[in-house]
Amino acid sequence: MASSTTTPTPDSTAPTNSRSRVIVASLIGTSIEFYDFYVYATAAVLVFPALFFANADPTVELLSSFAVFGVAFVARPVGSIVFGHFGDRIGRKNTLIASLLTMGIATVLIGLLPTATAPGWQILAPTFLVVLRFAQGFGLGGEWSGAALLATENAPAGRRAIYGTFPQLGAPIGFLIANGVFLVLNLTMSADAFTSWGWRIPFLGSAVLVVIGLYARFKLIETPAFTKVVETGNVARLPIARVFVSSRRPLILGTFIMLATYTLFYLMTTFTLTYGTTASNAATAAAAAQAAGKPFNAAAFVPGLGYSRTEFLLMLIVGVVFFGIFTLVSGPLAERFGRRRLLLVVTFAILVFGFLFVPLFAGGFAGAQALLILGFVLMGLTFGPMGAVLPELFPANVRYTGSAVSYNVASILGAAVAPFIAVALWGAANGSTFLVGVYLSAMAAITLVALLLSRETRDVDYSANLS
Repeated sequence: MASSTTTPTPDSTAPTNSRSRVIVASLIGTSIEFYDFYVYATAAVLVFPALFFANADPTVELLSSFAVFGVAFVARPVGSIVFGHFGDRIGRKNTLIASLLTMGIATVLIGLLPTATAPGWQILAPTFLVVLRFAQGFGLGGEWSGAALLATENAPAGRRAIYGTFPQLGAPIGFLIANGVFLVLNLTMSADAFTSWGWRIPFLGSAVLVVIGLYARFKLIETPAFTKVVETGNVARLPIARVFVSSRRPLILGTFIMLATYTLFYLMTTFTLTYGTTASNAATAAAAAQAAGKPFNAAAFVPGLGYSRTEFLLMLIVGVVFFGIFTLVSGPLAERFGRRRLLLVVTFAILVFGFLFVPLFAGGFAGAQALLILGFVLMGLTFGPMGAVLPELFPANVRYTGSAVSYNVASILGAAVAPFIAVALWGAANGSTFLVGVYLSAMAAITLVALLLSRETRDVDYSANLS
């Protein structure tokens, strides 16, 4: 129950975060966090299967790499509870600094890790990779929610959804930087050099980005909404318990509202990169395996599109540019038409999009590029409003915990298993992506149900709303 303490009169002379400071601090933090996360996602496809999970069967190598990729998503809800606790008790600013440090340090250490090919590291290397991957997910579990609250709790009236797109824009920016770095490395060094040591550069480079992010966040002051929670004596002693008691329904609905968004994104990035760069026929795959000095299992081979790494990374980068553009477009749309109405339309479009996988992928370069562009347009339109939608579902004194738990539990249901399931469905269909598209459509249908059961949050009183 909310305290009966009288709310103090706001001090008009109290310091506030400027618009530019809010934009930079929320955007740069999530850009760095997503950069770190996508560096691993890209390496999980391109080099980690052979470096950490050497096996005679390339499919087993790939699935093992994706399994470790999924470890971070298991860690994210744990991180959301821990960072959410401190974010709702001691404030948004210090918690955001801690989450950034956690993931940044883990990423740099991955870049220093010996591989399983080093003497004595056959078991230790993948073990430490799992531990560091868990730390990455743990840090990201607290990052997104804090950045979203930093943006929306500093937003002027009627502009929360617009401000909420600032941290969301970190996703395409982080992806572009991470994959741009990998692309430059692929163009400037041999395949042997890249596999031997070049893959470490993006991980070690994260240290520079973390320093920039820390500088931006140390200059922040606490958000007005949390300051009011403290002044009125409504700080939750145990936020995770309070959110389950007072906001159980929003917690469940928020999780499933994010489901289609997560599934779409990780299919469009991780799975499409795998599918796009897999040889289109067994003869080509056998020749590549022979050139690399590896055995080839014709029975386990599943055909893909046959593009080179460089070609498909460029195609992905083109698609992600549209992701960024439509993330920004989604903010004004969500303010004008409402969050719920916009998401209902976009989620139905995602459901239909799932059935376009086969015809678009079969359309050669133009078809594959069209699929990537269309998928990332939908991604921008569904991901952009989430920076406002999920926090608006929860009272101010449990907002960090509630939005973080919903966001990150959805990451397990929609993202951790998505690449793994997609690869399995792709293999079961002997190279067809039809079942992968059906899987996406099914996740979109579940999100539609959650949206229909939810309410519009555009006019929620963001500061006065307490549990």
